[in-house]
Amino acid sequence: MNIVMDAFGGDNAPLEVIKGAVDAQRDFGVDITLVGDEKKIKDCAKKNSLDISALKIKHADTVIEICEEPTEVIKGKKDCSMAVGMQMLADGEGDAFVSAGSTGALVVGATFIVKRIKGIKRPALATVLPTAGKPTMLLDSGANADCRPEMLVQFGIMGSAYMNKILNVDKPRVALANIGAEESKGRELELETYKQLKTAPVNFVGNIEARQLPLGDCDVCVADGFCGNLMLKLYEGMGKFFSGELKSIFKSSTKSKLAAVMVMKDINNFKKKVDYSEYGGAPLLGTAKPVIKAHGSSDAKAFYNAVRQAKQFTETGVIDTITAALEQMKKENG
Repeated sequence: MNIVMDAFGGDNAPLEVIKGAVDAQRDFGVDITLVGDEKKIKDCAKKNSLDISALKIKHADTVIEICEEPTEVIKGKKDCSMAVGMQMLADGEGDAFVSAGSTGALVVGATFIVKRIKGIKRPALATVLPTAGKPTMLLDSGANADCRPEMLVQFGIMGSAYMNKILNVDKPRVALANIGAEESKGRELELETYKQLKTAPVNFVGNIEARQLPLGDCDVCVADGFCGNLMLKLYEGMGKFFSGELKSIFKSSTKSKLAAVMVMKDINNFKKKVDYSEYGGAPLLGTAKPVIKAHGSSDAKAFYNAVRQAKQFTETGVIDTITAALEQMKKENG
């Protein structure tokens, strides 16, 4: 198995990408190809005493920046590290692709270079969120601001397949993000999506309000990309808020510092639970081959886990499960 990594995607590239790749190649027994300026990759590795002899390098002349138009990945910057890496995936030179670069460019490139699963309207960013119980998957978390009901239904199918295959959740509970639990709540989008999800091949449990997400009241939360991204960013902000407040409390006095020592193991477990780097990244569900979007500020640990995630994605046949579910729904709907 060959995992293709965009060596120049993200705030900490290429150093953290290289470090994560070295550790992942050693521990997971996969081939890894770093895509980007070969000289810069080798110079960075040498400067930081990193042995990259077990890694492959695919040269790419340029990098697509966050500020550039996403469509440049298939137009003026076909030679950027992201585009070259996705072309390798499309051509069968890799089994999965990982990048922490521009989300917009990644979605455009994955759609037009890697292509979509037959029947999928739009790919969706699927983010795994920590909850009071098992993690919950939120999708779409930012790829598609405007959605149609059939797209949200497909998000539910894809999220259900992923949670079942990757996180071993039996019959994942799929819920629709809404402003109330009643079937009559929401815009036309939510009202029609609710009707379609009731007959879709998923374990649909109805509407869910945003406040229920942290409580683990569903396994898959479906939303359009605009609302999903707002929910995700608020989730991230509250996580930082609680972590900061907890730190302040335990530093406020000698008594609290002593208390912190006594519960340090529990504190570390909590921090691990809310640490995005533990999950590696968000799979872009709906593409014909596995694509993982790592967080823009990913460090070596996050890239390491992104490779682990890409390996699992490839091995467990999530894409085949999604394809089969779409075929089932097509037959049932005539």
